[in-house]
Amino acid sequence: MGRAFEYRKASKMKRWGAMSKLFPKLGKIITMAAKEGSSNPDMNSKLRTAILNAKAENMPKDNIEAAIKRASAKDTASMLEVNFEGKIPHGVQLFIECMTDNNTRTVSNVKNILTKNGGEMLTKGSLEFMFDRKALIEFKLKDNIDSEELELELIDAGLEEIESEDGVVLVTADYKSFGKLNEALEGMGIEIIKANLERMPNVPISISSVEQEDINKILEKLSDDDDVQKVFTNLA
Repeated sequence: MGRAFEYRKASKMKRWGAMSKLFPKLGKIITMAAKEGSSNPDMNSKLRTAILNAKAENMPKDNIEAAIKRASAKDTASMLEVNFEGKIPHGVQLFIECMTDNNTRTVSNVKNILTKNGGEMLTKGSLEFMFDRKALIEFKLKDNIDSEELELELIDAGLEEIESEDGVVLVTADYKSFGKLNEALEGMGIEIIKANLERMPNVPISISSVEQEDINKILEKLSDDDDVQKVFTNLA
């Protein structure tokens, strides 16, 4: 069938492999959001955001509905959000966000990945000052909304920065403004594509392409762990 077919096949397999890791992680977030509040997204903003992000990653509707239902199942284990801080070669520092039903297992797994790859766990709070926690929200600009009026409206909700390209807008704010920004956009009838809380390094560092390959291998091993949700680095 030729090289073109083999290339497309390999590309699809890689994408499907990524999805098989991502969907369970997204499902955990949805289940936890539904468990903490209402299973009705209209009554639960955290669940609504979790569903939006799952849809942005093309998570099937059936998977989303199953994750919501798991929240009310008697045998569903309680989930705990835990964070770890660590450092790995080339001066790279990590902030690792996890969601787990077994903290002992998660601590052990994360520690093993770091120590086996030339890194180490750091004391909790060691890197807090090195990262700013930000709210990032992405949406499409509606034709009937003036961009200047939009910016003024969002400044009142805590907006710090706004960027747009090809009709897609990305707004950044302090993480405490996450809820207000969501409410402001929903109030204007704007459909949010994606919304996340991110940790951005205050002093990002640059490394060589060879060093980046080393780091990518470690980050991939961390992302392969079912309990690891997000990994933030101090890389530029």
